[in-house]
Amino acid sequence: MSTSIKRANQEAIRRIEEGNAMWVDLRLAREVVPGMDEHTVFHAGPPVAWRNMCGPMRGAIIGASMFEGWARTPDEAIAIAESGKLKFDSSHHHRAIGPMSGIITPSMQVNVVRNERFGIDTCSTLYMGTGKVLRHGAYDETVMAKLRWMNHELAPLLRLALHDAGGIDLMAIAAQALQMGDELHNRNKASNPLLITKLAPHLVKVGERDKVIEALRFIDNAGHFILNMVMAGCKGILDAASGIPGSTIVTTIARNGYQTGIRVSGTGDQWFTAPAPVIKGVFFPGFGPEDANPDMGDSAITETMGLGSLAMAGAPAVVQYVGGTPEFAVETTMNMYEITVAEHKTLKMPTLNFRGTPLGIDIRKVLETGVTPVINTGISCKRAGVGQIGAGLTAVPIECFEKAIEAFAATRGVSVD
Repeated sequence: MSTSIKRANQEAIRRIEEGNAMWVDLRLAREVVPGMDEHTVFHAGPPVAWRNMCGPMRGAIIGASMFEGWARTPDEAIAIAESGKLKFDSSHHHRAIGPMSGIITPSMQVNVVRNERFGIDTCSTLYMGTGKVLRHGAYDETVMAKLRWMNHELAPLLRLALHDAGGIDLMAIAAQALQMGDELHNRNKASNPLLITKLAPHLVKVGERDKVIEALRFIDNAGHFILNMVMAGCKGILDAASGIPGSTIVTTIARNGYQTGIRVSGTGDQWFTAPAPVIKGVFFPGFGPEDANPDMGDSAITETMGLGSLAMAGAPAVVQYVGGTPEFAVETTMNMYEITVAEHKTLKMPTLNFRGTPLGIDIRKVLETGVTPVINTGISCKRAGVGQIGAGLTAVPIECFEKAIEAFAATRGVSVD
């Protein structure tokens, strides 16, 4: 192993393990997301043009355009998008992140999560629940009504409670939830209640009784409400490890339903992409593989951080949701140790004798072993307007890593042939 690469990767791991994630605020996206102007739409995954966007991403943009008042009908929203009036870009370019389609527009309230150690703020949208929701491309009136309530009523109440609490330490919740059977991506049975426990006294203090009950009931029923904040926290921690010359550590995994892309510390903001893969999973009644959109979303930032599928051994019950067996969950995590360079010092799994989660996906190890990171994820219907139709498992295409190693070699003036 090159000493300089080893040293660079050690520095990346140091920054990741020293980083923290404090949920500190909720603000309008136009106020806190860098580069967010009027008629701006940020989305999940690598950059993608409207002509190449998948059905659920287009559906989410239709709903967001009506929420913003840019359009009154779906047809008007499509016409605006096709006209070139909307400015599209990857949220990852703007210290922001979102699950599935990941659509963020100026009037949406976003979580602000701070990596205090490195002075990095990242933002994410509020989690709407499962099923027929905007991030999965649904935009009927029930979706729009929920979107308005969350942004105009829920978010201001949460902001007051959060300020009263002085912020909430998300990584402390993550570490505790891992001890309780979560993997912090598709299983949040412990982390979501832990968040409620932190929030509830402050909600009661600052809010009206009926509104507090409504908020707590929604957060509880949503099941994964904490996910979006955890995603922002993971991004802020990993962004601190980006741009280290000589490092082969992956700092981003993201998908937009058209392409899957990775970014690597030593090559900065450059994307290495391949066609988005299909998802093998468990489908809701009435739907099957023929209805499924290819893999989509920024939530694989949890896997990049050593959570999600990399921590499945600590959360074997997640297979009831995404498919597979408890044995497969353990096998997956064990395989992920083969492509990472470290084990997290504080994120530990009791089921593996308190072994730290696999940390630091190394593009060289992926290519040496042929093992690519597994992702557990939701499944969107490929048709705009339908929403979520299941959940399952997929993996990052090997082509992403092949392209990455070529670019990395070029930065060092060597050939990979």
